[in-house]
Amino acid sequence: MMPPMYVGPLSDTQRQRLERGLRSRDAFELRRCQILLASARGERPSQIAAHVGCTAQTVRNVLRAYRAERAGCLRARSSRPKQVAPLLDAARCKSLRAILHESPRAFGKPTSLWTLALLAKVCGEQGLTPAVVSIESIRRALQRMRVSWKRAKHWITSPDPRYATKKSDAIG
Repeated sequence: MMPPMYVGPLSDTQRQRLERGLRSRDAFELRRCQILLASARGERPSQIAAHVGCTAQTVRNVLRAYRAERAGCLRARSSRPKQVAPLLDAARCKSLRAILHESPRAFGKPTSLWTLALLAKVCGEQGLTPAVVSIESIRRALQRMRVSWKRAKHWITSPDPRYATKKSDAIG
């Protein structure tokens, strides 16, 4: 078992900065200052977590961040990822294009028209994506491939074998 983590002794300026943070309107900064001051008093991470209302791992993460950045860790950073890679990259888009050139019936589907939802489902089944993705992901992949997409139209048809002749007679 590893010994408990502590922030260690604080200088007067560091302590003043953390005590000033206790009066902050930002809840993130307030909680971090509470954690760091409690650690400077010698409390264990599990005790601090119970007092502040978080997990012991959160306390340890704050202590590590303070050791690395000092007062810089008191400001919340963006939770957005630094880079986002699309699930359907260039190599997978080629496979997607090949799927589009086939009928959905070739994949065991009961229709002959592609929809975005159906395409997403087939991509998941064929292993092109790790799971069934949203129709927005498919639409963006098609947009990157410069494939124009229009919603499939459902035409009215009849099971009557003479439907085509009757229709042509009616239309003229």
